[in-house]
Amino acid sequence: MKKKENLKTIFLVVFSFVMGGIIMFALLKWTPLVSQILGTTGDTVVIRDDTQVYEKNSLATSVDKIYDAVAMVSAYQNDTLVSTGSAFVYKTDDKYGYLLTNYHVVEGADSVKLTMSDDKEAEAKVLGGDEYLDLAVLKIDKSNVSMVANIGTSEDMHLGDTVFTVGTPMGEEYRGTVTSGILSGKDRMVSVSVTNTTTGNDWIMRVLQFDASINPGNSGGPLLNANGEVIGICSLKLVDDDIEGMGFAIPIEYAMNHIESLEKGEEISWPVLGVSMINASDTTGLYRNQINIDRNITEGVVVIQAEKGSGAYDAGLTTGDVITKIDGKEVKDSAYLRYELYQHQAGDTVKITYIRNGKENTIDVKLGKSS
Repeated sequence: MKKKENLKTIFLVVFSFVMGGIIMFALLKWTPLVSQILGTTGDTVVIRDDTQVYEKNSLATSVDKIYDAVAMVSAYQNDTLVSTGSAFVYKTDDKYGYLLTNYHVVEGADSVKLTMSDDKEAEAKVLGGDEYLDLAVLKIDKSNVSMVANIGTSEDMHLGDTVFTVGTPMGEEYRGTVTSGILSGKDRMVSVSVTNTTTGNDWIMRVLQFDASINPGNSGGPLLNANGEVIGICSLKLVDDDIEGMGFAIPIEYAMNHIESLEKGEEISWPVLGVSMINASDTTGLYRNQINIDRNITEGVVVIQAEKGSGAYDAGLTTGDVITKIDGKEVKDSAYLRYELYQHQAGDTVKITYIRNGKENTIDVKLGKSS
């Protein structure tokens, strides 16, 4: 009798384990229940036209949080289309919606038109912009706004985190394109030219690097995290036959730090040393200005002339001095010099390291204000 009871107990235990395993397998494979209980991101149920679709790690829900906040930007000069790009609504008030885009998208335009996700067209006013920030703020009537973007933070992002973009690559035909990838790098220092007429790179931007596909027209569009929050503004792309999948975005924190001034249309006042300068590597330019430096010096910025009354002039900088560091940070060329200067305010005093007659010197210079 005891033997039969033991066999029955063993059978029940084995049966329970088998059935439990089958049930658990079913929960894991065919329902999001376990993921929801554990708070993990797994399969996502996406409903379209009353049809339930089961997708692995879908971004559809996050795209829905931003899609209608993104607009196509068309910039005109004398009624001629000169540029297209993207923008997104970051806030509204009682009357207006406010959008962020890149400065180079609307630079020089005498009129700007936005095409919203619902095909509505809206005349936009450029409130303010800055070429070094590569940011501009637009204003439209609030009646044209159906969604406002959620602003996140790039500081909490980690390499390998999922990111995606919404924008207008290649113009009207591909408006509202969504691309995704991962965050490939943070705090990248990228050299750029601030104007179309500049032959060299004269500005450094600290940016986010990502591998989501972007093309001309994505400029000004949002870079988003997996929750659909804006972490950056797509700004530029390395274009080269040998380079692929390297996009860059201005961190959203950097943009929001200047947003009040841009909304008011105030000019951003950048600090200046008060010198005209040329890169140490520009041998042609040095020859043209009749300046000779040690041929072993290949990096740094050479002073052509210090402006009388400027901080540089008062501190004793003069023609032929090669500036190599600002506050101990290396200055490779004029782009790096501007970047380090622009971390300060007019009126600040910085420590300049320079080479004169083969000897390294250090002086304090009070920064002036750009006119």
